[in-house]
Amino acid sequence: MRLYSNQIKLCILAGLTSWSLNSSAQLIWPEITNTAKPWTRWWWQGSAVDKENLKWNMELYRDAGLGGMEITPIYGVKGAESRFIPFLSPQWISLLQYTLAEAKRLHLGIDMANASGWPFGGPWVPEEDAAKSLFWKSYEIRGGEKLNEPVRYTQKALFRAQGQAPKPGEIKQPIQANKNLQLWALDQVRFDKDLSPVLLMAYNEKHEAIDLTKKLSTTGQLNWVAPAGSGWQLYALFQGDQGKMVERAAPGGEGMVIDHFSKPVLLKYLNKFDEVFTGGKGDGIRAFFNDSYEVDDAKGQADFTPEFFAEFNQRRGYDLRNHLPELLDNANSEVHNRVVFDYRETIADLLLDNFTQPWHEWGKSRHALIRNQSHGSPANILDLYAAVDIPETEGTDLLTLKFASSAAHVSGKALTSSESATWLGEHFSSSLADVKSAIDNFFIGGVNHVFYHGTTYSPKDAAWPGWLFYASVQFNPTNPLWHHFSALNRYIARCQSFLQQGRPGSDVLLYYPLHDSFSAPGNAMLKHYNTMKEFAEPGFEKVSGEMLDKGFSFDYISDKQIAALQSAGHQLRTGGIDYQTLLIPDCKMMSLPTLRKIIELARSGATVIIYKDLPADVPGFGDLAGRQQEFAALLGSLDFKVLDGMKVANPGKGKIILADELSALLAAANVRRESLTDQGLQFVRRKGAAGSTYFIVNPTKKEFRGWITLAADAASVALFDPMRETAGLATSRKLPDGGTEVYLQLQPGESCILQSSSKNRNDHQAFYFEPSGAPLALGNNWTIRFLEGGPTLPQPIVTDRPGLWTDLGSDDARVFSGLASYATSFARPSGNAAIWKLDLAKVYESAEVYLNGKKLATLLGPDYSVNIPAALLKINNKLEIRIANLMANRIIDMEHKGIPYKIFYNTNLPARYKENRGEDGLFTAIKWAPRPSGMKGTVTLRPMKVTRVN
Repeated sequence: MRLYSNQIKLCILAGLTSWSLNSSAQLIWPEITNTAKPWTRWWWQGSAVDKENLKWNMELYRDAGLGGMEITPIYGVKGAESRFIPFLSPQWISLLQYTLAEAKRLHLGIDMANASGWPFGGPWVPEEDAAKSLFWKSYEIRGGEKLNEPVRYTQKALFRAQGQAPKPGEIKQPIQANKNLQLWALDQVRFDKDLSPVLLMAYNEKHEAIDLTKKLSTTGQLNWVAPAGSGWQLYALFQGDQGKMVERAAPGGEGMVIDHFSKPVLLKYLNKFDEVFTGGKGDGIRAFFNDSYEVDDAKGQADFTPEFFAEFNQRRGYDLRNHLPELLDNANSEVHNRVVFDYRETIADLLLDNFTQPWHEWGKSRHALIRNQSHGSPANILDLYAAVDIPETEGTDLLTLKFASSAAHVSGKALTSSESATWLGEHFSSSLADVKSAIDNFFIGGVNHVFYHGTTYSPKDAAWPGWLFYASVQFNPTNPLWHHFSALNRYIARCQSFLQQGRPGSDVLLYYPLHDSFSAPGNAMLKHYNTMKEFAEPGFEKVSGEMLDKGFSFDYISDKQIAALQSAGHQLRTGGIDYQTLLIPDCKMMSLPTLRKIIELARSGATVIIYKDLPADVPGFGDLAGRQQEFAALLGSLDFKVLDGMKVANPGKGKIILADELSALLAAANVRRESLTDQGLQFVRRKGAAGSTYFIVNPTKKEFRGWITLAADAASVALFDPMRETAGLATSRKLPDGGTEVYLQLQPGESCILQSSSKNRNDHQAFYFEPSGAPLALGNNWTIRFLEGGPTLPQPIVTDRPGLWTDLGSDDARVFSGLASYATSFARPSGNAAIWKLDLAKVYESAEVYLNGKKLATLLGPDYSVNIPAALLKINNKLEIRIANLMANRIIDMEHKGIPYKIFYNTNLPARYKENRGEDGLFTAIKWAPRPSGMKGTVTLRPMKVTRVN
């Protein structure tokens, strides 16, 4: 696809005498707001920041096109200890205030993590407020006997460190008493401790239960004789330390992670921020942030809280203390699975009610938004995402990304953010083309508020490559790709300016069958949810994947969210969006309230479609017989008849349809399909007042040239190129049976935005080009000059054809990372072509193209071509290509010279891939050959002509 701005369009039109265009108003791009621009996670290593360097860094970020930063203080840099500033100290707060003032001056937004590192925790978290684990022991005694051993559980010491491991006995209690926390980088700490039981229950063969807790002495001796006539099983529960420490903590932020299931603990934790923010010191923070739930990124689980049994009784309607054998034994029994379900659902409720929701309320009290990564939690992540202002996702799998965006759509949230390009590849090896591909994938997954992961604050006096983060592409000014970073940022801003408008365009609500997973046995008490792998039954993943592949637009929905659905004629309304149907994906378990609601919606006019079979049973144990009886009665009230190979029930104005074929179900519900996915393209769709907006990307390695069909009926379709900021009316035609065909040309990795309209727009047409002659080799005398970078600037290279500077030059060139210029001169080619396509063949890694001193384009790849209007060509022309390579070659040189750059406490640049792991366990490039850098292949000019599409 090639579109051109008014200036270049006039140049084209000057050479076009056989095709006249109507003059018209120019298509209008949405306003680029700070929120539309990409943001970045801003690592404050050691919180070693100062006003001069804050100002310098932030001006660089602003000039590169970033819209804002999220401050996350983390571990420090070795050798910079004198600069460390304790997290939340008066000096730290003063520099935060300075940052907020500078951000206001520079029109940048500021978010802030509600912790140093992650998860929530710190030195002000006492042991009683820290994450808890449940341990248990069982005993058997006969009637008439006493237990002849104390009821005790010994918690074994456990010390896991990311840094230099402490010596045995070196760690003091409490954790805050230790001075080497940055050096050790403790990840998990438990001390040897004898635990007293929080509960001791006895059960006889008749399943009668007796609470013996009060009959225990302080030494654990049980003062109780078992009643005669029966054997007794005793279960003792012990509350121990889960031991999770704050990961990647900054100085002054080291400490225990909080108990996420206790509201008083959370509020006590947040009170620390209230104290340091008095007098408006935190005003100006847009949003507070929480990283993914990584409490259980440690040995054991955080699966208990002191008030658990009371909470369980209130929420599940029965006393769990009477059912410890069913909970802790009989792993293959139905009753065990039902009691475990109730345990898991109670934990899920507590995480929502006692952490996520009150944290959100706290943010509102500070006039700030809450941004949360809910994935990884032992809960219904859709409900957790929906409880905050900005759900945030991460990763690459589209079905996983849709959890956050679905919750945003269903709950009416405007933004879905992403932690973007985390561990995208090995250190120093990721290109801007790699990043763009990752960002496009986020857009397809419903993200519209990108956060890079991330940018590290680094002072001017830091030696190259500056301060680095261990899992980052290094979106830092020291990276040579920074020269072209602004082009990527402008692209993202243009895309997001569309994706933040209107409403999501999804048609199907797909039920999230968490009850099936909660009811299934597992190796641990809790399960943690992020991807499809947590679901043993294949229906959910199969349905999700097939709809994605076949071009059906859908959002996941939870039981809690189904309860809030409203009937809108034959459609379903939630979050201000009307959906066509609700799809149940062959789940086995469904709660009674959800089944009631589904039938109620069908009676009101909705179409509910069920893949394979109806749910068979209710989950959980409480009031089981009563719930099962009503559940069976509701299912029995549905009078299914066979129609066109499907089972159809009409409980009222709507219908419920069962079938084994998903495509038949979706057709029966009149769900539209975007068939462009059959052609290898991907899309995300949004709805506006005037029509639909599509973001479309070609993720394949082949050019796409041809017609696609949009499900939207349109009189005209505007075509926007977000990389080149050009727009025109696409060639389109309405189809007699509905839908609109649009002609597209998309290079591999290229994207576009289509905006349909029900009215005929009077705007200029988009141009489509095709070759009109053979390519001409360009230039036989090239000069390569090194403009900026290091370790030194190599001498210029003169060559008869462009080649990699790592192959053509000296040793200095082979180890050079930075910006270099390829320049040549050429005469205007003969012929009357209106357009000449300049093709650079292969570039490593990104390039700016200048013709006669005028910048034409920034090319990030994988396509390295640009169309040049003939009117811009002079009799003699100077062509310059400024190329930025990767950091890798200079890093290789540093490795061979023994120049230190892995200078960080805690996680000190571990290798992404094991083949790059050195003897010290850290990343090394010592075995790498220099990465190709520069440009190779024949640079050509090819005559092009405007083609009419019929």
